[in-house]
Amino acid sequence: MEIKLIGSSSPHIRGDETTQTLMLDVIIALIPALAASIFYFGFNAAVLILAAVISAVVTEYLCQRFMNRPITITDLSAVVTGILLAFNLPAQAPWWIAVIGSAFAIAIVKQIFGGIGFNFLNPALAGRAFLMASWSSHMTGGMVDPVTDAVSSATPLAIIKGTASGQLPSIWDMFIGNVPGVIGETSSILLLIGGIYLIYRGTIKWIIPVFYIGTVAIIALITDASTLPYHILGGGLILGAFFMATDYATSPVTNKGKVIVAVGAGILTMLIRKIGGYPEGVSYSILLMNILTPMIDKYVRPRVFGVATGGKKK
Repeated sequence: MEIKLIGSSSPHIRGDETTQTLMLDVIIALIPALAASIFYFGFNAAVLILAAVISAVVTEYLCQRFMNRPITITDLSAVVTGILLAFNLPAQAPWWIAVIGSAFAIAIVKQIFGGIGFNFLNPALAGRAFLMASWSSHMTGGMVDPVTDAVSSATPLAIIKGTASGQLPSIWDMFIGNVPGVIGETSSILLLIGGIYLIYRGTIKWIIPVFYIGTVAIIALITDASTLPYHILGGGLILGAFFMATDYATSPVTNKGKVIVAVGAGILTMLIRKIGGYPEGVSYSILLMNILTPMIDKYVRPRVFGVATGGKKK
């Protein structure tokens, strides 16, 4: 058989990075927060994480076999999706919630559109949205307080919004994760360490996390400065800004596009938190900006050298 070589224009950049190495970096960055979630929320947190990861990997394998595609479960992307999906679940959720959420994220959001790199929504966040719409009682029926092990809906953001009563935790407790919330809201400081590790490794750029968190901070400062630490450290802002809004497949290619997405997500997050009916807004804000990403990429793409705006060569 004749071997055909495909020629393409320069530049040709080669590197040692693979999907597996990138996903491994993300897993390493999530390990501190994962360990903290098990420490604070106990055995059920470990069960949810394990169930979500196994479901994601098995679903990816079955979909690829059914669709006659190469089996790519060793690239670890399904593992990352499973961990992030579990991080968006309350610790008291039943194990089958994690299984169904991960299966939906992989089969419907990822594989149906062609697999990794072709999905237009973040799979873990889309899986969470599906679970919220289908079994809201399991997703919002109360959060485990890591201090008392009691189930309570009085998360810091719910208290600020007025949808729950209780005493706001100290800033230190917010930093270390000693507050009610979903599994991924364990420890702000450990999530920040993981995010900084990803930036140091070059796995993600600093642009989206900084502009996303910065936008939320500015709006919180303008509207009610006393709530600023709780808007930054509470909810899923840090998890979303570093680990989900930066997803390669669903975030813009250009730096200018990344700024637009980050600022847009920050504005939407605060709109939902301030005037919406839900105390948290990170997941839906990122999903909405995911939908706008192709249009943003279209209108902020860099100008080709030697070509005028109308597409004609100079």
